[in-house]
Formats: sequence, structure tokens, C-alpha cells
Amino acid sequence: MPGLFTVAYEVCRKDLKIEARTREIATTGTFFAVLVAILASIAFYIDDPKAKPWLGAGTIWISVFFASALSFGRVWQREREESALVGLLVAPIPRAGIFLGKTVGVVAIVTAVELVVVAVVGLLFSIDVAPLALPLGGLLLLGTIAIAAIGTLFGVMTVRTRARDLVLASVLFPLLSPVLMTGAKGTRELFVGAPLSEMRDYFVLLGAFDVVALAFGIALFGALVED
Repeated sequence: MPGLFTVAYEVCRKDLKIEARTREIATTGTFFAVLVAILASIAFYIDDPKAKPWLGAGTIWISVFFASALSFGRVWQREREESALVGLLVAPIPRAGIFLGKTVGVVAIVTAVELVVVAVVGLLFSIDVAPLALPLGGLLLLGTIAIAAIGTLFGVMTVRTRARDLVLASVLFPLLSPVLMTGAKGTRELFVGAPLSEMRDYFVLLGAFDVVALAFGIALFGALVED
């Protein structure tokens, strides 16, 4: 039997090869995220330089959240075609490897969307994000891992549901609200010039969310797909 990380690598590689060929999720997610950012900049327009970092931080995370919700359903929807999901489940491989591979694939796709969103938000809200690239990238990466892990887990639960997008969003957003609040507040503090020493708690909290989300997914994924 192949090992856990071997299975995760192969599943992730398969998903990314499909995405590289179709560009379906990344293109749709990027367009939707940029649209949300533009609408937010119009709806919350205020001619106050001090308010722009606050609004920009929230816009980044809201855009990422909505773009991520689009990706979860489609990632599992692909597995329904030609009974691909059944093939994965009957194969003699660790179920947790499927979960990890899907999660890493989603992280890679959402990260590509985030690169565009951050650039657009920086332009719309007049925020110089280039000097903050490393700490901002760390916050987004930690938040994206938690989002992807929880979204991947609950995405497989809704794969047979007709209103899967509505069900997934209604379950996913309340569960991930702590990630949204921590990430948005940490990004806001970063934009207003807080030193990295004061940012440690945000990184620790997001890292804790990642550990809990991954452990939760690894433990429950096999039972969920059996049902």
C-alpha cells in the first residue's frame, strides 16, 4: 500500500494538472474575487487615508473567502464525473492521503488567486503591499491552509447534494469566522505599521487553526466518505 504522503502527492498532482489544463477554478475564482474587491472599494469608499488600510485588509479576506467557496464544490464535482470518486475510495490507499492531497491542491489554487487580489486591493486602496510581502504572505498562507482543510472536508459531504454550493457556504462560513476575524485583524495591524513583534499572536492563532483543521480532517475524512 502506498504511503500517506505518496497518495497526497499523487492526488494533488492530478488536481493541479487538470487545473493547469482547464484553468477553470483559478480563472473563475480570480474573476469573482477581483469583482468583490472592486465592489467593496465602491461601496465602502471613504476619502480618509487612515481608513483605507482597515478597509483593504477586510476586502482581501472577504474576497479570498468567497473565491475559496467556489473552488471547494468544483474540486469535488470533478470526482463525480465517470465515478472517479468511487475509484479513489475503492483503491487500497489511505483515505487521509486523499484529503491531504485535495487540501494542498486547493491551497495552491487559492494562493494563485490571492496574488491577484492583493495587487488589486493595493491599487484600489492605495496601499503599498510590496514591503509587506513576506509577513502578509505568511498570514494569508496560514489562513488559506485552514480554509482549504475545512472546505475540503465539508466539500466532500455536499458532493451528492443538489444545492451543494448553498449548503457548503452556510456550513463553511460560520466555522471559518475565527479565521476571518484573526486574518483580517492581523492584516489590518500590518497595514497600519505594527511591528512584527506585535504580530506574533496572529500567526500563532492561525497556526493553531491549521493544526486543528488538518487533524480534524484527517480523523474524520474516512468516516465521512464511508457514509
